[in-house]
Amino acid sequence: MSFSSLVKKEIKELLTPSTILPMVATVLLFAVLGNAFGNIATEAEKKQDVAIVNCDNGLFSKIAIEEIKKFANVKGEGKNEGDVNKLLDELKDEIICLIFIPNNFSEKINTFQQAEIKVYWLVKGIGVSDIVSSAFLDNIFINIRSRISSEIIEESGLNSTILSPLTKNDITIIKEKEMEGISPQMLSNLLYSQSITIPIIMMIIVMMGGGMVISSMGLEKENKTLETLLTLPIRRSEIVLGKITGSAIVGLIMATIYMIGFSYYINSFQRSSQINLANYGLSLGGYDYILIALSVFLALTSALAICIVLGVFAKNYKSAQTLTLPLSMLALIPMFLTMFKDFETMPSLLKTLLFLIPFSHPMMAPRFLLFKNYFMVIGGLIYIAIFSAIFMTIAIKIFNTDKLITGIIRK
Repeated sequence: MSFSSLVKKEIKELLTPSTILPMVATVLLFAVLGNAFGNIATEAEKKQDVAIVNCDNGLFSKIAIEEIKKFANVKGEGKNEGDVNKLLDELKDEIICLIFIPNNFSEKINTFQQAEIKVYWLVKGIGVSDIVSSAFLDNIFINIRSRISSEIIEESGLNSTILSPLTKNDITIIKEKEMEGISPQMLSNLLYSQSITIPIIMMIIVMMGGGMVISSMGLEKENKTLETLLTLPIRRSEIVLGKITGSAIVGLIMATIYMIGFSYYINSFQRSSQINLANYGLSLGGYDYILIALSVFLALTSALAICIVLGVFAKNYKSAQTLTLPLSMLALIPMFLTMFKDFETMPSLLKTLLFLIPFSHPMMAPRFLLFKNYFMVIGGLIYIAIFSAIFMTIAIKIFNTDKLITGIIRK
């Protein structure tokens, strides 16, 4: 059996209906949820349909009507209180609310009293997508208050800028980069997808690829096919490399499909932004993407090498499932740490722990590369390569002994 035949055998054994169907189902679930949440966000952003009943003929009610018409679609209008029920009945399937302005609206404001606007909300259900967001109307009311206040102040002979005597210009300084017009919260929101998606996808790659290798070895022991494989005229080192290569190919294919579905889901929560981080030097080039891809590949290789060593202790397919726990913990720790904390701001102990776990490097690489910290990325690549080589050497040595069959390591 040649090396390529061994790789094909591993791929064929791993790409079975039991692995493909859950993957497809999960991706479809991500797509459906992403589309649903995306539609909710789009619905919330567009102009909402409303009706207005204005019983007041004063200046301030006219200002209110002008502001409402700027940001909402007015489907119907009335001029007396009796029109409220009429419009609610006629337009109940078209509008989300009816805005009622009483006949003493302008008079109350002119006599320095608080005026009231009533809003009749038409809620059609209690589901997340059915509940109407009142945020759009809150923003309209802020504009109405501002314009009415400006009008009153200007009538008294003062400048309306007294209402807003100052403005704020955020300048965020991070890692010696000065970013004018961006607050820390805005920067966090812009990098949200990268901070959340990449660690989760890397965790999926590691757990999926590693789980497949350990399960495959447990199944081979259970079906007695591993003994047959070891009797073939092929070097044990090629068997190890064949298993790692086949599992790596399948793991990367499945992770790519997962990444597409999960990215679609995550991006459904993202609002479009007018800020281009490339203008501040925060962008990735072709060389950066090559380094990230290399980091992912080496991290996956190290995970598979660890799993081949762990797979030695699997007696059968069932016992193999429990052996994935150490790998899962090694993948989850850096995922949570990198999602909520930057490497530079961690205590020294956590930095050391994170650096020693090989799976953490592809999670941190995009952030390092955004700020041109190539030293940490290249240093991480060297470390993962050495780590992988050590575990592959251990795996080859184990394959050259009877420990692979017995699952017992004698002193």
